[in-house]
Amino acid sequence: MPHLLNVNYLTQRLFIAILTCCTLFSCSEKKQATEQQTKDSQKIAVLLVNHGSHSPTWRKALTDLDSTVRGTILKDKRISDVKTAFMEYTEPSIATRMKQFDSAGYTDVIIVPIFLTVSSHSFDDIPTIIGTKEDPQSLETLKIEKIERYVAKAKTHITPLLDFTTILEQNILRRYQAISKNSKDEGLALIAYGDAGYNDEWSALMDSVGQHVIANTELTTYSYNWCGHIAHYNPDSTTIAINEVLQEKPSAVVMPVLVAHDEMFQVKIIGDGINAISDHSNKVIYRPDAILPDKNVEDWVISIVATHADHITSNRIM
Repeated sequence: MPHLLNVNYLTQRLFIAILTCCTLFSCSEKKQATEQQTKDSQKIAVLLVNHGSHSPTWRKALTDLDSTVRGTILKDKRISDVKTAFMEYTEPSIATRMKQFDSAGYTDVIIVPIFLTVSSHSFDDIPTIIGTKEDPQSLETLKIEKIERYVAKAKTHITPLLDFTTILEQNILRRYQAISKNSKDEGLALIAYGDAGYNDEWSALMDSVGQHVIANTELTTYSYNWCGHIAHYNPDSTTIAINEVLQEKPSAVVMPVLVAHDEMFQVKIIGDGINAISDHSNKVIYRPDAILPDKNVEDWVISIVATHADHITSNRIM
C-alpha cells in the first residue's frame, strides 16, 4: 500500500505540473494575441501643422519638409500616413486633414506643430480647432477668420514645440557664420514674428539664441525685435533692432528667425526696415533666408513622432 500511495502522489504532482504549464502557456498565448489585436486595431497617422501663408514659397518649404521626413516615418509600421495642414489662409486645413483621417478609420493622430515657441496659435488655436479645448477667444477668432473647427473622432496627441530643443540655437549660429564677415566688428539683429500674449517666452528664446551665438563666435552684442502682428507688420521694428547694434558696432548682421521664407516678411517688412538705415549697403549684412530647410529639424520631426508612437502603443497595450 505505501508504494501505491507513493505512485498516486507522484502522478498527481505530475498532473498538476502539466496543468500549470498548459495554463501558463495558454495565458501567454492569450496575452500575445491581445497585444497583437491591440496593435492591429491601432491606426496611427501623423499631421505636420504649420501657420499657413499666402506665399507659395513659404508653403513649399513646409510641404518639402513633409516629403523629406515621410519615407523615414513610414518605415515605422505602426504609422500609416503623413500629411501636412495649414492652420489658416489656405487648404488643406487642419479640419480637412482630420476629416480625412477619421474617414480612413485612424484611431490616433500625432500632431507636430512646426512652430518656434509657445503662442496663442500653438497653445489655444490648434487645440480649439481639433476640439480638445474650448477657448472663447480662439473660438471667436476662428469665426472671424473663417477657420473651420472639427471635433476629431481619432485621439489626438500634440507634440512639444521646436524651442524645447537646441535646434534653433544651432540653426541661427550656422546661418550667422555663413554670412558673417568679421564677428568682432558686427552686432546681430534677430527679427522674429513674436506674440503679444507670450512676449516673455519669445524674448527668452531670442536671448537664448543671441547668447548661444556669442558663446560660439567673437560676436559680443545682439538685439532682437518683431515683425509680426505684435509689431503691426511695421518695418520700423526691424530698423530699431539694427540701430541698437550699430550704436556699438560698425555693421549689423540681420537674421530672420522665421520658419520659412515669405516675401512679405523677408523682403517687404525686414527689407524695408533695412532700407531705412543710412548707408545700409555698407552697414548691414542680410540674407533673406529662413530656418527651413534644416536637417536637424527633419531629424527632430522623425524622432518626436517615434517617441509619441511608442507612448501610444505602450499605453494601449497596458
